[in-house]
Amino acid sequence: MTDDSHTPPVQPYVLVADDDATSRCFLGDGLRQLGARVALGIDGHSALEQARSEAFDLLLLDCRMPDTDAIGVLTALRNDPTARSACSPAVASSAELDANDQRALLAAGFHGVLLKPCSLQDLQNILKLATIDRQHVPVLDDGLALKTAGTPVVVQALRGLFRQELAAIYEQLDDLSSDAGAFEARLHKLRSSCGFCGASSLAEHVMSLQQHLKLAHQGAMLPLADFRQSLRQTIEALEAR
Repeated sequence: MTDDSHTPPVQPYVLVADDDATSRCFLGDGLRQLGARVALGIDGHSALEQARSEAFDLLLLDCRMPDTDAIGVLTALRNDPTARSACSPAVASSAELDANDQRALLAAGFHGVLLKPCSLQDLQNILKLATIDRQHVPVLDDGLALKTAGTPVVVQALRGLFRQELAAIYEQLDDLSSDAGAFEARLHKLRSSCGFCGASSLAEHVMSLQQHLKLAHQGAMLPLADFRQSLRQTIEALEAR
């Protein structure tokens, strides 16, 4: 029998693209200290080529590279179904970003923003984006639901109500996403329901959307598409029980 307790953790693979040599060196070395494997790109063109040919767990792209900026790289990747990193989470980095700039980056599909200069703790925080999928978060965690609700009968009853709630949100999602205040209030309630019913994967997507709404970002965005898919997967899992 294999002792899994001694299995080394999987190293996330991160692409760092930055035309400034000092920034590129710090970001690369810092991520390596935190346990990541790192590939470096000196400009947007080289970053795009690497992201097309290799599967990265995280893309860290500078906003103001001279040939192709961060948004240009990410847009090209998202529109290229053959790119191996087409769906990889991405973070934009810059020394200067106001609230409007950050909202524009989130609207373009970035999962987060890194302001430079940054600390190792900042890098640790963004590195979490590269490990979410590796944690194999379950759609429904029966153990968590039982721990919270107490008995299988209560879990079943709660999940019945939960399925109705998710179906309603799925139908109303386009309208909700156009009203940041109403959407945030609905997500706050949904996050509690996820906890009671053991909907661990959906809870991750709820938290991601809440972070975006804190920046007052409204309308369609990449995490919203992920959220819609997670809603559908959770509804299907509930119906299969």
